Amino acid sequence: MNRLNGKVAIITGASSGIGRATAKLFAKEGAKVVVAARRQSELDSLVAEITSAGGAAVALAGDVQSEAYAQALVELALSKFGRLDVAFNNAGTLGEMGPTTGISEQGWTEALNTNLTSAFLGAKHQIPAMLKTGAGSIIFTSTFVGHSLAFPGIAAYAASKSGLIGLTQALAAEYGAQGVRVNSILPGAVDTEMYRGMNNTAESQTFVTNLHALKRTAQPEELARSVLYLASDDSSFVTGTASLVDGGASITRT
Repeated sequence: MNRLNGKVAIITGASSGIGRATAKLFAKEGAKVVVAARRQSELDSLVAEITSAGGAAVALAGDVQSEAYAQALVELALSKFGRLDVAFNNAGTLGEMGPTTGISEQGWTEALNTNLTSAFLGAKHQIPAMLKTGAGSIIFTSTFVGHSLAFPGIAAYAASKSGLIGLTQALAAEYGAQGVRVNSILPGAVDTEMYRGMNNTAESQTFVTNLHALKRTAQPEELARSVLYLASDDSSFVTGTASLVDGGASITRT
């Protein structure tokens, strides 16, 4: 407990899934959290849940593709809580799916803007705030898709999420000497709205489950604990990593 005591964190994609679970865990571990997503009602319920449990949270709804929104989240953290120590840039989308030759330019751009550009914009404004205190931890949500396993029909998703690994390494190299650590998590299948929307048949769920050595999907809370490790001082010598949290999917071929 209290591994994030005194720290302030921004979490995007916080209305559901991994982001919501992480916001709740961060608050339980003592962090003051700024939660971000498009759905105001979901953010309001999350803030109410955190504050009723004795935590501190504020919400700001918006579009992570907007640089003005990225800047506003940092400004809210500073004005409300006085500092910024952790940023979990987690917002993402599957994007347009289907054969690569059939993906529209708009669909391609939407996936890159939501999954990759938003992370760049977030870090662009988060890092200066962290440099003021001489330390910080930034975490991105990438994926095992395009890293350990390849699937047809999701080129935009795979490319945008794989790009986060390169961004992780570049930022880690650039700002490590100034105390800012940057890492990414590569989840396997996680039982979220996005997963259920993509795998809405028993056959599909069985196929995905069997891709993992553990022969199951993860719960969002399991991923949240990995994010907590990277956010906390427990990982003080960890930066530039693409951390597989994939239930053994990277070692399994079924």
